[in-house]
Amino acid sequence: MTVTPVRPTKPVAAYIGGKMQLAKHVSARISAVAHQTYVEPFVGMGGIFFRRAEQPKCEVINDISGDVVTLFRILQRHYPQFLEVLKFQLTSRSEFERLVKIDPDTLTDLERAARFIYLQRTAFGGKVEGRNFGVDLRGARFDLSKVVPLLEDVHERLSGVIIERLPYADCIKRYDRAETLFYLDPPYWACEDYYGKDVFTAEDFQKLADQLRAIKGRFLLSINDTPQIREIFAGFDLEEVSLNYTMNATRQKAAKELIISN
Repeated sequence: MTVTPVRPTKPVAAYIGGKMQLAKHVSARISAVAHQTYVEPFVGMGGIFFRRAEQPKCEVINDISGDVVTLFRILQRHYPQFLEVLKFQLTSRSEFERLVKIDPDTLTDLERAARFIYLQRTAFGGKVEGRNFGVDLRGARFDLSKVVPLLEDVHERLSGVIIERLPYADCIKRYDRAETLFYLDPPYWACEDYYGKDVFTAEDFQKLADQLRAIKGRFLLSINDTPQIREIFAGFDLEEVSLNYTMNATRQKAAKELIISN
């Protein structure tokens, strides 16, 4: 395996199901598997992708979300123009509510990418569906002095990366080779609708498990630890990971996740 060291960076915005707590552990697991092609069929905001410290010969990020894919393509190919669009954006509840009401399909790609990053940075908890305006007493959630350095890092990191918008099964099929490593971060069990109606259903977990049993390459998959998931992915290697999720300023919730692999 030939890899190039890269500087880890942060995702440009929060996204539901982000992997901040798992990133170090998952990245170490990824580095331990020899591969020439690295593929994420459910990239989201890239909670794992951007925090990795090594880059193989070929990298592919994929998501079915038009907002996600448009943002990454704009950051990769039209970065200076994107900054011009963002330059006069201010954090306000009225602007948030105005943008929520807009159909992204009516916008140009630059406008759509700007709308999406604004909403993700200002919405509470990185929600995609049913967004609510988030208040942060430490300062404005959309502050260009803080956003631009993140955008710059992501722009540089996306150089040479293949960006796809395919159904997850088609992405896996297209890039499956003996030398491929897939990292999969599907919606959590019982949280399928958090990313939109019918984007991923409960039946997709079984379809995904069946497809992964037949691939030529290797994979890692992170998911919440439930009896249903353990049954569906029986026969694979299951690693338990304990985490503490922050509920508010004073409360934390213990949770268990699984890292599933072949």
